[in-house]
Amino acid sequence: MDDSVLDAIGSPLVRVDSPPGTTVAAKVESKNPGGSAKDRPAKAMVEAAEHEGLLEPGAHIVEPTSGNTGIGLAVVAAAKGYDLTVVMPASKSEERRNIMAAYGADLELVDGEMDSARERADELESQGMVQLRQFENPANARAHYETTAEEILEQIDGRSVDALVAAVGTGGTITGIGSRLREAFPEMEVVAVEPDTNAVLSTGEAGADDFEGMGPGFVSDVLDTDLLDTIETVSLDAAEDECRRLAEEEGILVGQSSGASNVVARRVADRLADDVSSGDTVDTDDPLVVTVFWDSGERYMSTGMFER
Repeated sequence: MDDSVLDAIGSPLVRVDSPPGTTVAAKVESKNPGGSAKDRPAKAMVEAAEHEGLLEPGAHIVEPTSGNTGIGLAVVAAAKGYDLTVVMPASKSEERRNIMAAYGADLELVDGEMDSARERADELESQGMVQLRQFENPANARAHYETTAEEILEQIDGRSVDALVAAVGTGGTITGIGSRLREAFPEMEVVAVEPDTNAVLSTGEAGADDFEGMGPGFVSDVLDTDLLDTIETVSLDAAEDECRRLAEEEGILVGQSSGASNVVARRVADRLADDVSSGDTVDTDDPLVVTVFWDSGERYMSTGMFER
């Protein structure tokens, strides 16, 4: 029996439909208590702030977010007894707002995108709230290094991971998982995924913030760009098509960043299979590509993504 809902954080690694001669496996992070991968850094950042004496009983937390980090923090704040204000771009889905409110968080919507949300959170911090700063906080990546990656190592049943494919928002997930798995598998590829219309890593320029949960329009301090081997872009249409396919053909309901991650994971698996068949690699096992499904598609219903 767990003492707290926070002790229930963890997710399965699930094989999904894969190109012939390969295995693509996804961490289904919607199985976490707050329904996304962001439960992990939310808990880690709060506990780091407690350890450092930045959070004391009765403290009020503030954080800018596109949604899932806010929900994760709302879960943690409710379980630990903190007040929470989430600052979020008004363009993000209604479901996210309702979930945060259900956990007791206050929500402040801003015009513009994440830069505007960060500016408002800075203002509230100057008024006495405690900002955890997910884009700079090393506990963000450390949470995935210590939990998500360790779970993957236990779940792959002795196989080697040939590639990690992950969408980039704050960069905490790909940095934390990638760093730990690279220690175990030095030849493993790390492939970042970003929107084709907001490809800051690829082009150095911000664009339209159409995706929810990836492509914030800047490169965060948390992201270890030296860890990345390649960067691939995905269109919103392709990501949403993949979300619908996963739901209808595999019974896995996910959001846009998960769909984008799987599109690229399949591309990478195809390439690795070609390398095996051409003799460019001596690995006798089918290539294993690991990716992350960040949250549930239930958080995207109001976007019309699943409408036909």
